Amino acid sequence: MAAKKKKQVTLHVPSAPFRPGDKASFAPFENEPGDLSRPDPANCTASETTDHAYGLVRVLDFEGNASGPWNPDLTPDELREGLEHMVRMRIFDDRMMKMQRTGKLSFYMRSYGEEAVAIAQTMALETQDWIFPTYRQPGAQFVRGRDMVSMINHCIGNEEDNVKGRQMPVHYTYREGRFISVSSPVGTQFSQAVGVAMASQYKALDECCITWIGDGSSAEGDYHYALNFASVFKPPVILNIVNNQWAISTHANLASGNPTFAARGLAYNVPSMRVDGNDFLALYAVTKWARERAAAGEGATHIEVLTYRAGAHSSSDDPSRYRPGDEHEAWPGGDPVDRLVQHLVTIGEWSEEQQKELEERVDGEVMAAYKEAVTYGDLANGPYPSADTIFTEVYDEVPWHLQEQWDEMKKWSVD
Repeated sequence: MAAKKKKQVTLHVPSAPFRPGDKASFAPFENEPGDLSRPDPANCTASETTDHAYGLVRVLDFEGNASGPWNPDLTPDELREGLEHMVRMRIFDDRMMKMQRTGKLSFYMRSYGEEAVAIAQTMALETQDWIFPTYRQPGAQFVRGRDMVSMINHCIGNEEDNVKGRQMPVHYTYREGRFISVSSPVGTQFSQAVGVAMASQYKALDECCITWIGDGSSAEGDYHYALNFASVFKPPVILNIVNNQWAISTHANLASGNPTFAARGLAYNVPSMRVDGNDFLALYAVTKWARERAAAGEGATHIEVLTYRAGAHSSSDDPSRYRPGDEHEAWPGGDPVDRLVQHLVTIGEWSEEQQKELEERVDGEVMAAYKEAVTYGDLANGPYPSADTIFTEVYDEVPWHLQEQWDEMKKWSVD
């Protein structure tokens, strides 16, 4: 009897839609401001957000007008505050990258094109809320009041580095702003944020945790652990997937088989939203809604932030090797800074002259901050944090075996 022929099965491996040399052309956003309702955050179920998970929450159109039920009606002063934070983040990033290219910093990562994410979302929170960032949310520190000198001290790793040289550059931590240390192993912050939110819930504290994960990292186990615990225990946590299209050099379509990342939260029975990540007002509104939901005791909210990583992954990356050099210019969401500027101009609360003055002032502030930071030491010459810090700030009382090692280190340094 002849053996049956085996059916040929081909493994499906998604490829990036555009590669170097291609002309990038994205479809325009399907949802307009006003297309999606704003449910009551105090009693909204996951099923009521199905349209929001497959659609796109927007407030700003591309003429600078704000409309629809998600319009947070921010005051002109609040809008200008958000704009200044975003401009500061962009100029700070640009200057620090130039410092890295001239050997004054060892490594750097920019938030170019994603400035609105951390800034709008942090502005929508309460000051007692906890922030569990990735390396592309440093702007949250500006909202919480951290000064640039302190941030540069960390990037240089001088004696005033608040991390004492024990983290990579741009892997900030800021205790005073409840900004938890950036994790080098990507993804761990997702489940950590859920754990802290559960602790706040257990202690009956008016606190919420917010965290972000990249589209690539959302294919890891930490993402699913966090969603499962958030579904079961309903802690006050806001879980964001920043879908910026690229995880270093692999496209977002390698991370999920769903048509949207937001839709994955529905399977965990967690209300899920997809929001225009370059729309400052929409980001603010959705995060404020999620914070209200957490305060009402309704638990977690899962958000896909749809945006584009306009720059390289890091100072060690060359994106021209895997995507068209002008791909970011074709992104249908535009630029977050330009869109907020356009909105302020449209409502008569800003001008091109004021924008130019703001950029010049902030650039001067960044340069002054760098000059002050290097008075505490620079990358090439130090002084650096003391070697003693290897043994400090971990234990309240240093264990005997570490004390022995510490004493031995001191002996050898003297000899």
